[in-house]
Amino acid sequence: MAKKNPEPTILPRERAFLVGVELFQQRTLLPLEDSLTELALLADTSGLDVVGELTQKLDRPHVKTYIGPGKVDELKALVEETLSQVIIFDDELSPRHQRELQEILGNNVRVLDRTALILDIFAQHAHTSEGMLQVELAQYEYYLPRLTGQWTHLERQAGGGGGRAGSTGGVGLRGPGETQLEVDKRAIRKRIAHLKKELEKVRAHRMRYRAQRKRSRIPTVALVGYTNAGKSTLLNRIARSEVYVADQLFATLDPTTRRVELSGGYQALFTDTVGFIQKLPTTLVEAFHATLEEIAEADLLLHVVDISHPNAMNQAEAVQETLDKIEAHHIPVVTALNKVDRLRDPESAREAASRFSKAAAISAVDGTGVKDLLRLIQEELYETYTPIRVKLPYQQGALISLFHEAGQVEYVEHGRGGVLMQGRIPGRLVAQFTNWQVPNDHREITEEV
Repeated sequence: MAKKNPEPTILPRERAFLVGVELFQQRTLLPLEDSLTELALLADTSGLDVVGELTQKLDRPHVKTYIGPGKVDELKALVEETLSQVIIFDDELSPRHQRELQEILGNNVRVLDRTALILDIFAQHAHTSEGMLQVELAQYEYYLPRLTGQWTHLERQAGGGGGRAGSTGGVGLRGPGETQLEVDKRAIRKRIAHLKKELEKVRAHRMRYRAQRKRSRIPTVALVGYTNAGKSTLLNRIARSEVYVADQLFATLDPTTRRVELSGGYQALFTDTVGFIQKLPTTLVEAFHATLEEIAEADLLLHVVDISHPNAMNQAEAVQETLDKIEAHHIPVVTALNKVDRLRDPESAREAASRFSKAAAISAVDGTGVKDLLRLIQEELYETYTPIRVKLPYQQGALISLFHEAGQVEYVEHGRGGVLMQGRIPGRLVAQFTNWQVPNDHREITEEV
């Protein structure tokens, strides 16, 4: 009798305990309870089971342990009672906080914070070489000041990208009096420098690719939104494509671009980008700079909002804050109020739409309102013209030609060093002329140009 193949062994999920602190002087987008609910979703996405939580209100973080000494004792007892293996704080801990807590709570549990948890999720979900490089850089920059000689947590959580974090292979012999910790830090700094060089190559490649797209004169639309707002589902709907979709946070990290046919023979390139989140780690914003440039260089932003979420407006504000960080606030925006199919009262979505200048209530799942959304996008890309007055040097011949070809020229004045042009151009092109704009009451233009 043939033996049956044994079932694959599924390792049990680790048990996680959450800690949230409400600081009276700290402005937050979400109430503490809602922020912990989001942290629990992040933990689940990372493969952890949340077994409890502890909260505290403070004027400011405790200098040694972030939470007060009494709460640390309470936390230790609860962790032992629930057999927790991981403790996750909802805010970023300083290296000192993390060291002190780890020493008090013991080596049987790992002390993490929201930033480390997000980094772990990104490491799991990065599939392209670029994504892996970006995650690895963010991890090293986060963990470097937290090294204490034993950094097995970094070995476990590191992403890919040509070398595992925690490896000291190839470092060489230590110098006189140099500790292993110093060797480790020197190796990490060397790795960080290498990763930055590699990502600079990625950035240069993207710049060449974007320049090629601009020459094709096909406008680009970047989908932005809070994580799990439904951007990938919407891209699949409007582009009839099969971008990976999952009902979890940060399901996709790597940007995906699809060509979309609009009515009247018009076209646009739609790019799905990484989802945003409140308290997005600065290390991630910096590491994903090459990818986020896809947003900052777009002709139009399509902001996807999960209107069925109880904190939809707070999430929209978190997205806007991140757009401000990457200096994309000047780009025109169309808002898609997604997931109306989940609302008991669809009228509430139309009321929410009134808060935005250009918005459509839609369902990316069943297609409700998508035609209206595409019409708004087409109007913004091809039919909405913005008054503008620019002083262009003759070296900017491509922009001078673009104004003539795509815009409505009302006035031209040639000077010694350039040309003054006034008229109207499609809103999607305004960003390209921003550096050359002059006020409408500008005088002595002939002498200046």
